[in-house]
Amino acid sequence: MRTKDHFFHRNRESRISKGNNEIVKIKRMMLLLWASVICWSATFVVGLAATSSKFGPLNTKVSEHLPLARKLMTYLDKSTDPFHAIEASIERLKEVNYVELDEREPFVVQPGGKYYFTRNKSTLVAFQVGDKYGSSPGVGGFKIIGGHTDSPVLKVKPRSKRQPKSGCHQLGVETYGGGLWYTWFDRDLGVCGRVMVRSKDGKIEQRLLKIQRPILRVPTLAIHLETEEERKAFKVNKEDHTSPILAMHVEKALSSPVVVGEKAKEEKETDEADKKNEPKDGWTEHQEPLLLHLIAQELDISIPDIIDFELNLFDVQTASLGGAFNEFLHSARLDNLASCFLATEALAEYSMMEITDDADISLIALFDHEEVGSSSAVGAGSTVMAEAVERITTALQPNTNPDIMQATLRKSFCLSVDQAHAVHPNYASKHETAHSPKMNHGMVIKRNSNQRYATNGITGLIIREIARLSDLPIPQEFVVRNDCPCGSTIGPIISAATGIRSIDMGCPQWSMHSIRETMGICDVTNGLALFKAFLKDFREVDDALEQ
Repeated sequence: MRTKDHFFHRNRESRISKGNNEIVKIKRMMLLLWASVICWSATFVVGLAATSSKFGPLNTKVSEHLPLARKLMTYLDKSTDPFHAIEASIERLKEVNYVELDEREPFVVQPGGKYYFTRNKSTLVAFQVGDKYGSSPGVGGFKIIGGHTDSPVLKVKPRSKRQPKSGCHQLGVETYGGGLWYTWFDRDLGVCGRVMVRSKDGKIEQRLLKIQRPILRVPTLAIHLETEEERKAFKVNKEDHTSPILAMHVEKALSSPVVVGEKAKEEKETDEADKKNEPKDGWTEHQEPLLLHLIAQELDISIPDIIDFELNLFDVQTASLGGAFNEFLHSARLDNLASCFLATEALAEYSMMEITDDADISLIALFDHEEVGSSSAVGAGSTVMAEAVERITTALQPNTNPDIMQATLRKSFCLSVDQAHAVHPNYASKHETAHSPKMNHGMVIKRNSNQRYATNGITGLIIREIARLSDLPIPQEFVVRNDCPCGSTIGPIISAATGIRSIDMGCPQWSMHSIRETMGICDVTNGLALFKAFLKDFREVDDALEQ
């Protein structure tokens, strides 16, 4: 006879069996889900508009974007200041046989030729003349991509020496541009720029300097020493709080044996004699001796050979990939060296394409001093652009007259390329709802009815048509909120100075003007593709447009 206990145990075993089956099923589902996640991550696709059937280069694996992203990272690491940025761009152009022109001599150029020139070694103009330029009736125009080489930075003052304070040697520095200066605190800082050196034959050379190690630091104040009011916001006094520390004033005592008595007296007298014998040429005596020593050591020269310098501080941390799928690129100076890299790369790659019917001139112009208004001898507000167009046209057409020049300008177009503001998930309300560009979703057209940007209905349409012809993502749109101020860049300046039609656009990024910024690697690919498409297809689109 079966007892109640028998049935109880049998039901209990049945329930345990069913429970185990459910656990197995759940485990299987979790494994399938995890496999799906791994599969998705391996073929990570940046989401674009679901209505578009052709996404261009963004509908790809992240791994396919990495070679170009790493190339940009190398460029950024080399380009610690405008001088090094121009040098890095020239290196790339020379790889595809660009020839240097001297602004002090008449230009000699010809169809099919590739040329460049610099001004102040911080502004670059490079161009390729189309093979068909001048072979048909009418005049050719200029297809221009413009950017800027400078970024907000701490610059060493003309007189770098400061009186030792609290046992520390510091450098006198000046803020350049509108930086987020609090991001410069507690960073490992090196020094870079150019140094004027007197050679043995009496000539003055310009030598590039980069001390790629953390010789400087701007420490923050410990929270324990702040008042309750100071803890609420990090307020920076740009004069008092940004002076970097170079060394301890007691460095000599730390590295030398202790001396007393007559020996100490002799050393003191020697030090005083050394100070009296320091060179007094109106410049050297005002420089921090330790800085001069480091420069001489880095350039393998003598300190007396150094006669002047223009130096910046920079973060020695190199560019890096970030995000779960390596979809982000973190670096200093993305604004606007990412654009300079893409412009240089687009021109270099375009000039290697077998295009035999180009009757225009493809040109890039990378200007200094955009972050401080562009009003300088080498900024976008200078004569660089107008002179380049006129001199190149005149060299190609010796019988050029004012009417031909004006016709050339009317057939020209400029992409003013500067980084754009991607929507920040923690501050999404700072963007206008319908104009909130996302990173890794393609380039951004920037518009402002008050002419802070040069884009208008026609110039925006031209770029969208060029993107459509090449099956590229249609650019995103950015308009600033009505209750926020709007920045500006070189587009309106170039258009006002030359009359050339312009559009302002760029890659979306976070943390603009921080010492370390972020952009999407897929936008690097898209930017290069769009710039090359512009150089290739602009004339076709422009000719199809009612003038």
